[in-house]
Amino acid sequence: MERQVKLFFLFSALLVGLLIPLLTFLVLLKESLLSFKSFGILGFLLGKTWDPVSQTFGALPAIVGTLLITFLSLILSIPVAFGIALFTAEICPPKLRELFSTFVELLGVIPSIIYGMWGLFTVAPFMAERVEPLLQRIPLLGDTLFSGSPSGIDALTSSFILSLMIIPFMASLFKDAILLTPPLLKEGCYALGSTRWEVVKEVLIPYTKPALVGGAILSTGRALGETMAVAFLTGNVHQIPHSLLEPLTTITVAIANEFTEADSDLYLSSLYALALILFALSFLFI
Repeated sequence: MERQVKLFFLFSALLVGLLIPLLTFLVLLKESLLSFKSFGILGFLLGKTWDPVSQTFGALPAIVGTLLITFLSLILSIPVAFGIALFTAEICPPKLRELFSTFVELLGVIPSIIYGMWGLFTVAPFMAERVEPLLQRIPLLGDTLFSGSPSGIDALTSSFILSLMIIPFMASLFKDAILLTPPLLKEGCYALGSTRWEVVKEVLIPYTKPALVGGAILSTGRALGETMAVAFLTGNVHQIPHSLLEPLTTITVAIANEFTEADSDLYLSSLYALALILFALSFLFI
């Protein structure tokens, strides 16, 4: 009986951890070959034109858009998620800790399409009318990062909504990392007269740094694959944005919006090639 159980566990591990990812990669690669043969691997990766009418496809705008929105969402979410984790693990009264943690984690189960609709009808108008014109008045930055006409359908709003989506997941990972810090280390610092901030700076952050980095990387993988939350807000324009107020597209948004419109083998193969690139990016980060 024990041998059968071990074989079952081994089969499960190989199936989920090796076989399914390998088969997914092979299918995506097979379907992408036509696009790679037509444009070349580097030609497709570095191509800036995505024109289904002329059957010219380049992935660079979608790749840049995906990395840009992911990077911005991490910049916005990491400080907030760490603050939530620190408050929940160290500052919040014990009687309220579980309640507060539950409320934060409930944000992570809201469907992404709800975030997208809320972003489109509520956040985007507010960003276009209030926030983005204010950002444009910032000396130097306003003429570079925030140039253009505020519309709310841009990289900045998309990144903000995506950051809200990954904050609960990231905060949960950060909180678990902080709770693993040995109490003796913290108590020793307090006994030496350290303040709470000094304990955080000298003990918690150095001790939990590997776990914090791991949590941020896992959250990056979560952000890379997000579709519906940003599909409403990017504009799905295949261009490399020169400011954060310009519309753009991501790999997931391009696939979701155009898969049913792919009326040629080359068009469909190019979308599969985008999926293969996203698969490789996610694998690389994780």
